[in-house]
Amino acid sequence: MSNFRLGIFILLLSSCAAPKNVTYFQDVPDTLRQKMVEMSAYNTPVIQPDDILQVSIQTLDPATTALLSQQNTNTWPTIGATAGVAGNPTAINVSGYLVDKEGYVILPLIGKVMVSGKTTDAIRDEIRTKAAEYYKDPVVTVRFANFKITVLGEVARPSTYVMPSEKVTLLDAIGIAGDLTIFGKRENVMLIRDNNGKKEFVRFNLNNSNIFTSPYFYLHQGDVVYVEPNKAKVASTDMARVRRLSILATALSLLIVIATRVKF
Repeated sequence: MSNFRLGIFILLLSSCAAPKNVTYFQDVPDTLRQKMVEMSAYNTPVIQPDDILQVSIQTLDPATTALLSQQNTNTWPTIGATAGVAGNPTAINVSGYLVDKEGYVILPLIGKVMVSGKTTDAIRDEIRTKAAEYYKDPVVTVRFANFKITVLGEVARPSTYVMPSEKVTLLDAIGIAGDLTIFGKRENVMLIRDNNGKKEFVRFNLNNSNIFTSPYFYLHQGDVVYVEPNKAKVASTDMARVRRLSILATALSLLIVIATRVKF
């Protein structure tokens, strides 16, 4: 009976706190007045060793274009799930040019190009300049083929996701993972980022619209988003543990009674 009363108390406590803990951007007034928030400048991610790039070089000659793009069909294994698809991370293959440990990619006819520490826009311009030495008016596109983010904790579909674009926000990551569960701590969402071999830890409060002004609002390759469980989830876990211990104690008591009354 005590466990039952504890469960009712936790249920009432969580239901009373639900509107406060679940609603996003609570500082935005619920009126016809608009609240304008200046977005953080988009900080373009830079390329790192082991990234995979899709590079397309198009010329006026279709045969040359096919030759320049042939190695884009090379496939490389990576761990992740397709954005928005439920399931555990699995090995999937992506096509493109692998950035080696020294930070180079090798393109057909163009040769070795240093890409580490540069943005895809900068590399696109550099490759276009090199290609223009041999071909007239080449059209070049460069993008990440394995732009991955990981979302963990109290979300509907925790996983590692391979994104179709490099312009990904914190809210994009949460949406792709199916949104926070009712037990997600919205005022304390953590971002973990690898910055030149060091880990950065940044906390967000989804109840406040100021997250849009954060320089970390746009995610980088390899970022991890962790949603901490709230007190209701912790309490429910503790209650389940107490329930299991109570059942075990009852079973042991029953065995002891049986053992003392049965004559062998």
